Amino acid sequence: MKDSLAFEIVVVGAGPAGLAAACTASERARSVAIVDDNPAPGGQIWRGEARTPWIERARSSPVQLLTETQVVASPGEPALLAARGDRPVEIRYEKLILATGARERFLPFPGWTRPNVLGAGGLQALVKGGMPIAGKRVIVAGSGPLLLAVAAYLRRQGAKIAMVAEQASRGAVLKFARTVARSPSKLMQTLGLMRDLAGVPYRTGCWPVEAAQGEVKFRRGGRTWSEPCDYLACGFGLVPNTELAALLGCTSQDGFVAVDSRQQTTQPGVYCAGEPTGIGGAGLAIVEGRIAGYSATGRPDEARRLFAERDRGNRFRIKLQEAFRLRPELAALARPETIVCRCEDVSFGRIAEHRGWQAIKMQTRCGMGPCQARICGPAVDFLLGIPADSVRPPIFPVPAGLLAEDL
Repeated sequence: MKDSLAFEIVVVGAGPAGLAAACTASERARSVAIVDDNPAPGGQIWRGEARTPWIERARSSPVQLLTETQVVASPGEPALLAARGDRPVEIRYEKLILATGARERFLPFPGWTRPNVLGAGGLQALVKGGMPIAGKRVIVAGSGPLLLAVAAYLRRQGAKIAMVAEQASRGAVLKFARTVARSPSKLMQTLGLMRDLAGVPYRTGCWPVEAAQGEVKFRRGGRTWSEPCDYLACGFGLVPNTELAALLGCTSQDGFVAVDSRQQTTQPGVYCAGEPTGIGGAGLAIVEGRIAGYSATGRPDEARRLFAERDRGNRFRIKLQEAFRLRPELAALARPETIVCRCEDVSFGRIAEHRGWQAIKMQTRCGMGPCQARICGPAVDFLLGIPADSVRPPIFPVPAGLLAEDL
């Protein structure tokens, strides 16, 4: 028998958007719960931080925190099926707010599957979890402001940051810097990162082309050279986690969950906030979470007061997207023998023979492993222009016994 819980408002995701949504909703709702698969609230951005204002507010509010609980399916009614340890739990709701965040985008290049090549945010998470990094020579590469934040954090933990390599051009980065300078809060954050990274080379128009044992080959303009390192922390922006929204029947547009001015999706009573609606950072995610919380509890006037702030955040998001758009040269890095689907050990050459996601899955098993196309799906989309277009429950791997118990 599965456990059963019921709440007026259920929020999936305990990052900035989810915490803001839950705390806002708890001001009016009879009962609110946050469901998250991590052991503590905070999401990826506040992982390991116990004293951020929104985490403290959630802990002191009537919000029920259901941590280490992973949503895997929906039984086709206002309820979610989740795995909590080795037990299934049904979580019923009247209104649902999706704040499922985003994950790193990985692009295949020769050597990207080596043990010393990790996601930028992934290496940061490992270090936050206790992995020793002091004295290690680290190169942070890829695209986006996350690179600076990761490099600064690793350096504070004792890592030797040899270089930050940004694939965007110098002109694009300088144009984005002028946008940042118009926001006092973002400017202060950037100046803090620059202070933490004083003396670290920041190379624009630069990207990794091959990783080997103890070194990584980079390209910048017409020059190619190798840099020694213990770890390459590599991430090419973020990909929204839209799988649960798709499973619930929410419409997507340009890869993001479509919402109206109240953050409501195309499914009545289902709202979405944060990175699944557009990659815009923690500030915008908090505003959207608050709007979703107000809207889900019938307070349109309070939600409307935040529209102007959300509009400013969306304008910044567009500038962010424009500045760090991936250059086409990155799509030419994978060789025929380069592994693209790590779960099923499928090479780029095998995938490139097919024209369509279903054909790729059926003929190569790409996207059918434990990650369920979370890594290889965005990579295939970038390399070949073929998006992963199917989502099936369970959206995360679970023990067969847990599903059998639910039947």
